[in-house]
Amino acid sequence: MTITQIKNLIVLVGVACLWSCQSKQETDASINTQAFGMINNKEIVAYTLQSKSGMQVTVLNYGTTITKILVPDKQGVTGNVVLGFDSLAGYLQETNPYIGPTIGRFANRIGKATFTLNDTTYQLTANNNGNTLHGGAEGLHKKIWDVKVLSDSSIKFTYLSPDGEEGFPGNLTAEVIMTLKSDNALQIDYAATTDKATPVSLTNHAYFNLAYGSSETILDHELMINADQITPVDSMLIPTGILAPVANTAFDFNQFKTMGRDLDQVTGGYDHNFVLNNREDKLALAATVVESKSGRKLELFTTEPGLQFYSGNFLDGTLKGTNDIIYKKHAGFCLEPQRFPDSPNQSLFPNTILQPGETYKQTSVYKFSTQ
Repeated sequence: MTITQIKNLIVLVGVACLWSCQSKQETDASINTQAFGMINNKEIVAYTLQSKSGMQVTVLNYGTTITKILVPDKQGVTGNVVLGFDSLAGYLQETNPYIGPTIGRFANRIGKATFTLNDTTYQLTANNNGNTLHGGAEGLHKKIWDVKVLSDSSIKFTYLSPDGEEGFPGNLTAEVIMTLKSDNALQIDYAATTDKATPVSLTNHAYFNLAYGSSETILDHELMINADQITPVDSMLIPTGILAPVANTAFDFNQFKTMGRDLDQVTGGYDHNFVLNNREDKLALAATVVESKSGRKLELFTTEPGLQFYSGNFLDGTLKGTNDIIYKKHAGFCLEPQRFPDSPNQSLFPNTILQPGETYKQTSVYKFSTQ
């Protein structure tokens, strides 16, 4: 080999090393896996996505359940901002109030656990005071999903819900893709197809507390919701079928106010569907939450027409969560992008019936920052 050839080889090796180093530096995320237990001889796995900025999201193949979201505060200290449990046993408790999972086939309530479609009346599982809540007793939140890692920052979860499961018609294939973005955002893309007409509304039921571990409740969190109306409910939390303006009521969050400011004016606390001002099915800002002590801010963007704001009213201090924290009343809040509750029985609400040949789609983005 000549001296010139040797010099060229050295240059090529140097360029290759430089490219390799740059590629490693530019990797946005990584995925780690950890065994989390067994259900009926099937392994439950915790998948942790981590971005180069330090944000971490851990999700199980059981229920596509978010167990942790770690993001920095204004001091740069990373902390968990969602409620969860340290072990699988916590999630399997009968008293687990849907902490962190994907909800379906139909999020929220269907009145009297029944609906009529194409002249056929379907009787669903009644698991909430004679109504169907979050897809029934054995909804998608209790299923073991198939998993495919798409990239270093993205995972796809798939579940086939057979015809008649929890009373719903059609073989429904549900898909959830979770992607960790480089700007401290978690994007969740939902999709579903069916071979028979059926109602569909998917969401995630994470409980947030942006000061988690240092604050017992979320009542001092400031909230803004981009909605001028709600769907009022009866004593069983079933929509009455009308839209009501929020102006000059406890439901007006068009300007920032603490979650607890008007709470005593709402019987039982907030557990209501807000009619988002975004009417074009495009990704738009639905809500913003700020916690002043930590400086953390959560912005929720969604393509959905509705947003359920739940203030953790039924948490009662009987559950011990991550790091042995007791989940007292209002220990966390939920922001659940969704189609309107009880839509299969409400002719004036937007259509939620998925037809064969169609694809249900929904995207929600949870973006974290500090101020």
